[in-house]
Amino acid sequence: MKETATRAISGLLYVCLLIGCLFWRHALIALFFIFGLICMAEFKKLIQLKSFLPYIIFSILYLGFAYWKLISESLVGFNETSQIVLVITIFVLLILIKDLFSEKTIPLFSSKRFIITTFYLSSGFVFLICIGNFYEKFTPLLLLGSFILVWVNDTFAYIVGKNLGKQKLFSSISPKKTVEGFLGGLFFSCIASYFIWYFTDTLTFTNWLILGIIVSVFGTIGDLIESKFKRQAGVKDSGVIMPGHGGLLDRLDSIIFAAPFIFLYLRLITYVS
Repeated sequence: MKETATRAISGLLYVCLLIGCLFWRHALIALFFIFGLICMAEFKKLIQLKSFLPYIIFSILYLGFAYWKLISESLVGFNETSQIVLVITIFVLLILIKDLFSEKTIPLFSSKRFIITTFYLSSGFVFLICIGNFYEKFTPLLLLGSFILVWVNDTFAYIVGKNLGKQKLFSSISPKKTVEGFLGGLFFSCIASYFIWYFTDTLTFTNWLILGIIVSVFGTIGDLIESKFKRQAGVKDSGVIMPGHGGLLDRLDSIIFAAPFIFLYLRLITYVS
């Protein structure tokens, strides 16, 4: 009971802090920067990377995009740069997905560790910022909707999986995850997409529905990939900063992985509209 209360309080504080900063762009930039540094520290431990260079790369990449997209009124050159980073990021994430399904362990030779920290972790926060200002103006509801989809998916995947789950989704990586839980999270994410559409003046219901599917699928894959990193490192959690939950990366792994795919879909619908 005490553990449940601790978990609930810790999670509530996290959600309140995030939502409280979400509607003030400068606070959002600062919060995600701090979150990124914490997640970087946790991830570096998982992959046993001792170099300080990933912090420098993250700071340059993140703050560069934050200034470009949220502070600067001029977006000259932004689209071209974001497209290059997006293509590389998607390519790296597809390699991680391949490693998840085809390798007993994820290869972590030296150069790959730097590539992963740059185009998995750093890019995840970069594209969260890009989602938050997608239409060349501050759009916190678009970002909030993405987080809500992640929270709904994770919550109902846990509830459905715990009560109805029988068939393991990926037993070698995460024994508690089930196919029924995944489908439950996907179903309720689609339901949540209707309410997000109804209460926000952002995207059409069809687009929110597709984003619900994207978040559920790629968010789950992101969670599995982080679980595989933790299993390779021989640890249960990525850190201890959130009592009852583990590390901050444990809370953000789904949205970090899904963010580039969310941004990619948003770019695609702007091209066809």
